Order: sequence, then structure tokens, then C-alpha cells
Amino acid sequence: MHSQQAAATATLSAEHQAGRPHGLPGDGGGSARTVYAYATDPEASLPDGRFIEEVRTVLRRHATGTGDASPEVLDALARQAADWGTAGRERYLTLAGGEEGPEGHREVLVRRAVLGCAPLALLSGAWLQWLSAPGNADDPLALRILALYASDVGAGHPAASRGSAYLELLRRLRLAENAAPAGRLTGDQRIPDGAFRLPALLLAMSRRPDDFRGEILGADLCLRAVGLLPALKLVQEVLPTEADWATLDPGHRREDEGPLPVDRCRAAVDVLVEQEGEQGADAVRTGFRWMLAGLRDWSEALHAELVAAGNPAFDMAELMRLRSREGAVYHHQFLLEGKPLARWLAECRTDPGPLLDVLARSKLVKPGRSGTSSLVRGLVGERGPMFRVFSPEDLTVIRRWIDSLPVKPAEASEPGPEAVPGGDLPEKSSPARTTDPLTAVAASLRAGARSPGRTPSGLREAYHLLMNRTDTPALRSWAMDYVAGWLARSGHGMDHTAMQLPERWGHEGLRPWLQAQHDQHGAEFEENAAVPLPSKEAVVDDTVQTAPLTLIDGSWLQGFTDYEQASSAIGHSLFETYWDELGNGEPHLNHPLIYRDVLKEMGVELPPTASAAFAQWPGFREESLELPVYWLCVGRFPQTFLPEVLGLNLAMELSGVGGTYRRARLALKAYGFSTRFVDIHNTIDNVATGHSAWAADAVDTLLASLPDAPGPGARADVWGRVRVGYRSLNPPRTVGARLAARRTRFTGRRR
Repeated sequence: MHSQQAAATATLSAEHQAGRPHGLPGDGGGSARTVYAYATDPEASLPDGRFIEEVRTVLRRHATGTGDASPEVLDALARQAADWGTAGRERYLTLAGGEEGPEGHREVLVRRAVLGCAPLALLSGAWLQWLSAPGNADDPLALRILALYASDVGAGHPAASRGSAYLELLRRLRLAENAAPAGRLTGDQRIPDGAFRLPALLLAMSRRPDDFRGEILGADLCLRAVGLLPALKLVQEVLPTEADWATLDPGHRREDEGPLPVDRCRAAVDVLVEQEGEQGADAVRTGFRWMLAGLRDWSEALHAELVAAGNPAFDMAELMRLRSREGAVYHHQFLLEGKPLARWLAECRTDPGPLLDVLARSKLVKPGRSGTSSLVRGLVGERGPMFRVFSPEDLTVIRRWIDSLPVKPAEASEPGPEAVPGGDLPEKSSPARTTDPLTAVAASLRAGARSPGRTPSGLREAYHLLMNRTDTPALRSWAMDYVAGWLARSGHGMDHTAMQLPERWGHEGLRPWLQAQHDQHGAEFEENAAVPLPSKEAVVDDTVQTAPLTLIDGSWLQGFTDYEQASSAIGHSLFETYWDELGNGEPHLNHPLIYRDVLKEMGVELPPTASAAFAQWPGFREESLELPVYWLCVGRFPQTFLPEVLGLNLAMELSGVGGTYRRARLALKAYGFSTRFVDIHNTIDNVATGHSAWAADAVDTLLASLPDAPGPGARADVWGRVRVGYRSLNPPRTVGARLAARRTRFTGRRR
């Protein structure tokens, strides 16, 4: 196993076995920022038990109202949300005012509104990311949700998600320093804690989709009914051409035709209620009411912040509060009114008002004349003691505050300490310090699972347990060890064995190699034309034994449904491949359903794929579960095993094109069975514009971004991992290879 891969495997495995979510801070106060940052991790694993209880406690604070499950109740809630959104947008518009306001005022409002909306808008729709899973890949509800989600992420195109459009707005306004990946946004102290609460809980719920499906759909329906976030209407008024406003509205369709997103979400809700009855309806209402109440509270706080920001002293107070901690380390010798500036700054962390007052009275500031004030001239100049301490944006805030101070009459004497010329600081000079409702949720994350859970007793039980996105520490550790063992087997003897992928990756990319492989497949098909077809019994047996694999088609790519993966430069084509395998939301194009139709023609009726009965079905041979279990395991780790997944994906998409699918078609047709499954794969997997081409391009995109240097993480090392992943579709079956796998898995269990 390559060094980087081995290190990642060892670290994750140890944390999983301990039952703690990896990457979660182990100390400090619980907060919405903590939950948000952790829940954006595409490999996040959230525990059951106390975590679920704490989330439900937060949700049910607003779960009041009728228990009626009729559609009219949801219609009324949707109208209520839409009316609130309309009124909220009108309310924010009044803040924009005209051009006659104070200089720079509109820019301040825009900056604060855009930053305040960022935690939610940057991940618009992300809460739907895990509602499809290998076990429900043929479920009509899952397909409806996936179709809605595919629209949100701009399926098939990089940087085309609703969140990407918001990131572009942040970049245009030069506010994107902490915006990519979205988890870094929690480090931006310009954003109030309250802005993270709604998206943090939504994202956390998205990692437990089996527990919160109804609540997620209810919250999503609310957001789409509301439409464009009210505060963003102010931004649109000031900057009408600076953003793709239609895309930023989750209720606005992104295609030329088709139902509105709110109607598509409502249709999914109706299917859920039909499946789950009153329990499902209650979950939807709970999620909807929680979201609407949360939006009201958050929007009210943001509106109050923008109103207060009309006074430049508010911005200045916030700046001083944010800079006070590091500033208090210095300035012990510099006195202001007899007290060291360091002490003023230390006190500023809780109350910036006194510092602003003393600054306004000091010689550092000339009220009304920032251009001649040393605070923004000599002190921050190239030779000044505070050079580069303040950013250009900070200096703008300071200048606005100084210019807003009343000019002292020329004949007036220097005011004494009792004078308060600090600029009428608003009563709430910094965000209110209220109890964070997600403190208990964050604490439950840190505590981890109450028990490690059940370790699969074998392949059949593992197959069943891996059908869902959620897991336990024991299952996650087992999956990591299984992947490690499979890859060790796949890499065994590679240096001494002929392999299709070239030994080194070239700057020309894989397209020429791909075409050559396709030509070879075609030639082999022609050469084998005279070889007798397998018997009908052999065709049926092969179709049956392949069912555990084919009915989870695309499961090795399940990690790329994650929001930021699904629209990334590498992941967008992998998500589109997954999206295609499931039929683009259309049951008649869904590959598992098409395959089941073929099985029925053969007289084989299998239990539902996600059921324990399917995994235990006696007609499957044990070895028929080995590869599908690997798919299900490796698909859970899209970052840890990115090179291996890319190699596996390339091997899988290329495997049948031009040859194997054509021969399978002849056999199926000869015995009167439908050839639709192999026909559709031979076309969509094509090497020019299909899945095979996308798979090669994804590899090239990754390799082209890496340094051509020795060592872990460089191009040669990662290419080696891609080659192992490619070989993992059909690893060697020798005794030595299996011993290598066993040794690796045993080592993993001992960690």
C-alpha cells in the first residue's frame, strides 16, 4: 500500500474504532460553528443515540400546530413561508435607501448581508446530498429527491451549483478568503455565530438521512417556498448584475422547462407521506416549522445588525472587538488617559465602547478628518508600528468612523475624560451573547457513539449493513479494513505483471490510451466471433450472480453526491455518472430496475436490495459478494481513497465498452431476453462523450494538478494509487495476493 494511503487508513481506523467522529475538536465550547465545520466533511460519520435525541430536541421547539396530515396543512405552511419571504424582502429593501445616505453606507450593508447569508447560501441544497443510497437506488422517492438535488448542484458541470454562484458573488466582493471549502467559513469572525445555526443542523441531519428524511424535506420545502433569502434582496437592489440571482433563489427553476423546485419538493413530500403516513407527515411539518421559525429569528437578527451598521461606530466597535485579543498582547507601554492600551484592548473583548470613546478623545484621531488622523496615517504606514496590522477593509471602517465623529470647534479646549464624543455607539455594539441552541448537539458529537455497534460477521451481513449511508464505529472500521485489504491484494505483484494502464502518466492525458483500449476491445470481439455462445443456463447463472453488483450500480461513486464534491473540477463528472446509473430520476432509465426486469424474464424474483433477505438469499455464491462489498466500502471514503476510486471508476466504465457488452447482447438475444441493460451501457459508457471519457478526464484533472516530484502526494505516487484502483476491479486471486490482503486487514484490526 502506498505511504499516503496507508497513513490515512491508519489514522481513520484508529479514530473509528474509538467511536469518536474523526476531525472533530475535542475541547472548547460547543457551537454551531463546530457542528457546521464537521458536517461539511464528505466522510463525516455522526453517531446515533444522544446526537439524534439532541437534534430532535432542537427541532421540536417549534413543532407546534395541528396534527392534521392533510395536504391543506402543508399548503397553508407553504403560503405562510412565501408571504414571510415576500414581506422580508420588502423590509430589507427599505434599508438600501437612496444614494443620499452616508458615504460607504450601502457597501457596509451589502458586505454584512452577503457574509450573514453565506453559511446557508454557500451550501444551498446540500442537505439532500445523502438521501440517495445503494439500498434505495430504485426507490421512486429517492429518485425524485435526487432529481431535485441534481438541479441544485448543476449536474454535469463544474462549479455550477447554487453554492458556486454564491461563491462567485463573494469573490466579486472580495469576501471569499474563507469560503472554499465551505467548512473554512467557520473561521470568518465577521460572520455572527447565529448565521451558522440553521445550516449546521441541516447538514448534520443530512449525515443521518434514515433518521431525519422527513424533517430534511420539510425544511427544504420551506426554503424553496421562501425563495431568495430576504437580506439578499437588498444586495440584488444595489448590485443587480453582480450575481446569478435566479440560481441563488432555491425556489427558481434552473432549466427552461419542468416544474418549479418548490413543486418538485412538494411532490417528493407527497410520496413520503404516502409511504410513511402520519409519522412521515409529522416529520415534514416539524422540519418545516423549525426552519421557518429559525429563518425568522436569524433574519431578524441580521436586519437589526444592518440597521445598527448605519452608525459607523457599530462597524468600528465590531472591528475593535475582533482585533482586541491579539492586540492585547502588545501595547503595554502605550498609555491612553493613564491606562495601557493593552488593558483597554483586553476589556474591549466584552465591551468596545470605552475604547472607542478614549480613542475619539486621543491625539490619534482628528474627529471628522480621517485624512489627517495618525491612526490611519503614520501608525499604519510603512515605517509605522502598526504597518499591515489592519487590512484595507479595516482601514475603511476606521476612516468612516473618524469621519462620522463631530468636528471639534477650533477654539474649544481639549475635552476632559468626562466627555463622550465616541460617535453615539449603538446600545448593542457587538452580537448578543445568547445561549447557542446547538451546544448540546456539538457535545453529543464529541461524545461519539454510545457503543461501537456490531461488527459484520461476514460478507452477507456487511452487504446488508452497507446499504445505508449511516454507520457505526464498528462498521466503519470494518469497511476501512476491508478496503485496505482489497487494495493490498490489488497492488500485489504489480511491478512484475503486465497491466493495461501505462507505467507512467503522460502530459497528453489518457484519451489516446482510452481510444487504443477501445480499438482493442473491438478487435477482440471480432476475433471471438466464432467462439460458441455460453449456454442459456450459464447466461442465467451469470446474470444472477452479478445481481449483488449490478443492483448497486454506481455505489463506488456514492461519496461524490456530497455537495462540494458533486460540483468540483474532478467530482462533477463522477456525480453525473452516478446520476446516470440511477436513471436521472426516471424509473424507466434506472439501471437497477432495468436489471430486475431482465431477471424477471429469467424467472428470478429477488428480495428488495436493501433487505437482509437479499444478502442472505441462498442463490448467491459467497464470492459473488466480494466485489460489491468492496464497492460499498470504498464509496464511503471519497477523499481518503480518491486516486483509487478514480482508477476503479476508469476500469469499471471501460470494462464492457466495445466488446463485452456486445457479446453479452448476442447471448441475451439468442435466448430471448431483453438486451436493454447492455445496450444502454455500451452507449452511455462510450469513450468519446460517455462515462469512460469522463473517467479518463477525472484522472487527468487530478494528475495535472500535482507536482512532478518524488514523494507521497506527488504525481508518481498518486498515479501508482490510480493504477492500484484500476486493478482493484479484478484483483489477482493468487495465494500471495490473498495473503497480502489478510495481513493488511489483520494489521488494521490490531490498531
